[in-house]
Amino acid sequence: MIPAFSLPAFLTKSNDPSATPRRTRSRARSLGAVAVAALVSACGPAAVPSGINDPNEARNRDIHAFNRGVDRMLLRPTANTYSSILPEPVEQGISNFATNLDAPGDVVNNLLQFRLGKAAENTLRFAINSTIGIGGLFDPATAMGVAGDPTDFGETLHVWGAPEGQYAEVPFMGPTTDRDLVGVIVDVALNPVRLALPEPESYYATGTKVASRLSDRARYGDTVDSVLYESADSYAQTRLLYLQNRRFQLGQSAAGGEAAFEDPYSDFEDPYAE
Repeated sequence: MIPAFSLPAFLTKSNDPSATPRRTRSRARSLGAVAVAALVSACGPAAVPSGINDPNEARNRDIHAFNRGVDRMLLRPTANTYSSILPEPVEQGISNFATNLDAPGDVVNNLLQFRLGKAAENTLRFAINSTIGIGGLFDPATAMGVAGDPTDFGETLHVWGAPEGQYAEVPFMGPTTDRDLVGVIVDVALNPVRLALPEPESYYATGTKVASRLSDRARYGDTVDSVLYESADSYAQTRLLYLQNRRFQLGQSAAGGEAAFEDPYSDFEDPYAE
């Protein structure tokens, strides 16, 4: 929901008096366990998670409140201005270009997941859009029936058997889990395009990714606003929707059915309401 521009709070010094060294070590062990599990349990996809694992809810709520403030004061007005200034074809072209830059990373993750067919499809899509589509500004691959299969290292960890881990909110990034946070870090650090491009071209690639995120914020503005500013409890709603959507992407369903995802805060007033 919110692009990541900074390190997670639990990797930096905290002013929260409740954040003790024991909690810091516990969080570090939790993230380390995800990486270890990915190495030692590569015998199949991770087990379907049950319910919501959010032992640090108080701290996550504080970060959620911060992220809402960033969205209200910076991200939402910037996204709306960006979208209103640029002509729609130009805005779409920038988004297409940013999406095309992700394709090599998708191929790498497809290979790590042993999904060779998906790797071939994403490779073909990248080749078509990078040539006929003029570097990815246009998307002829979709019109030709090569839709592609976006993925990430978080899904790779899932395929290897790494557990979902704890739910968390990260400053400037929003909702995630231990597994997906490790995935984001690896995807950013080892992105083939970023590693291949020299400076300043690599900065241009980063700029188009940021612009694409702004475009998404403007395009889905009504939906995002309804979750962040109109929900009875925006934190619980964000958490619910993130976990539902992510588990669906990974082909999982909640143990116990949809009842396991019932929002426990639906009758509460939002403590962050304006």
